[in-house]
Amino acid sequence: MDRRKIPEPIKREPGGESQTMTSKVKITTTQQNGRIHASSGSSWEGVIGYSRAVRVRDQIHVTGTVGVEADGKYSPSLAAQARRAFAIIASALEALGGKPADVVQTRIYLTDISKWKEVGEVHGELFGEIRPALTMVQVAALIDADAQVEIEVQAVIQTEDPRVA
Repeated sequence: MDRRKIPEPIKREPGGESQTMTSKVKITTTQQNGRIHASSGSSWEGVIGYSRAVRVRDQIHVTGTVGVEADGKYSPSLAAQARRAFAIIASALEALGGKPADVVQTRIYLTDISKWKEVGEVHGELFGEIRPALTMVQVAALIDADAQVEIEVQAVIQTEDPRVA
């Protein structure tokens, strides 16, 4: 049995601000059967039959997103791939009326879990103050051999008064 030491959590300075996810990713939306679908134009969306994100009432579900650049290539940097994936995710959230602060859960799939800290730090920069639930696991491979990370999120659109469900 492989027993790895549990890594120390990433330390953040108290009162540190979360960075904003910014993106120039083009997202289109359509409505169907009470749902709003977001598309990033990925060639896989039509072939496999999925949406980049789907909004139903106050919930947004963003599918697993890799950090592929607009030119179809991947940065060799794991952190850069994670930032690009989060930028695509942010665009999908915004297209559906959400924002990063609405994220309640993130799931991160890595091809090499020993590099967890690189992605964890990017996640912490973006969500350090938001603090969504998080799962981070290793997978054997992703849809593209050059992809090192895939990220999915779930968001719940907040009302004006966050105490009101």
